[in-house]
Amino acid sequence: MEEIIILSGKGGTGKTSIAASLAMIAGKEVVVADCDVDAANMHLLLEPDFHYSEDFYSGILAEIDQLKCDQCGICHDVCRFDAIPFIDGKYVIDTLYCEGCGYCGRVCPQDAISLNERLAGKVHHSQIRSGTQMVHAKLGVGAENSGKLVAKVKDDARKIAKGLGKDIILVDGSPGIGCPVVSSLSGASLALMITEPSMSALHDMKRLYKMLSHFQIPALCVINKSDLSKDIVNEIHIWLKENNIKCISEIPFDESFVHAMIQKKTLIEYQEKYHTAFTVMWNELLDFLKNNKKNIYL
Repeated sequence: MEEIIILSGKGGTGKTSIAASLAMIAGKEVVVADCDVDAANMHLLLEPDFHYSEDFYSGILAEIDQLKCDQCGICHDVCRFDAIPFIDGKYVIDTLYCEGCGYCGRVCPQDAISLNERLAGKVHHSQIRSGTQMVHAKLGVGAENSGKLVAKVKDDARKIAKGLGKDIILVDGSPGIGCPVVSSLSGASLALMITEPSMSALHDMKRLYKMLSHFQIPALCVINKSDLSKDIVNEIHIWLKENNIKCISEIPFDESFVHAMIQKKTLIEYQEKYHTAFTVMWNELLDFLKNNKKNIYL
């Protein structure tokens, strides 16, 4: 089974718009996984039916039994995260600040504090407009362990792909190089880096590629908004050539990206002219997987 992951070193490059359009081009050939769980929005473009949802628990959250608590305040005094304020005559747990360390439970003389699994988000399985299945999730406000939630999304996507006999999982990853990105790279066959002609985007793509190199994951590149700065586009191409990375597409700046999102459509549905461009892009990805699987050049 092959996994194509779409990444960007920074936010705002058009990564998810491009990923959603590729998902529509690939159609029933793939299972889609939205691993950008901290800011999940790919589903807004693909009309999921949410036919299955599951709570995701990760981490620990303290809870005070007010019937046992004698308001001694020891838990408040030892909490280094200021997560146990005194409100309306009682000590309570501030769920946004609690780190689940468990120290409060250890020192409570009344054994009034329990440590429970934290509800950290939800995982969804959906059929989308392209006729295939998508696994997507939403991390709860202030919740932690986005990497574990990404791992859950990918694991579910693999099981669904295996059950349906699909050979490819198309993954929309998070921007940057943080924990959820590292988690989403597990099992990846190929990374498609989406960048734009700005110095910050070039710098962040270099950081992203360094991480991909560490995990020995080959990469291709798409330059979005390519007509905004010829000089920086030239710099990007020089760097790509130095690192033997192929640029498979340049997409000029187009307000259609915004208008398509407003109408909850992918680019290829909003503008017919993009259908050919994304078909070529998708075929480039498939050709790379077919011809370069044993020739990792990182």
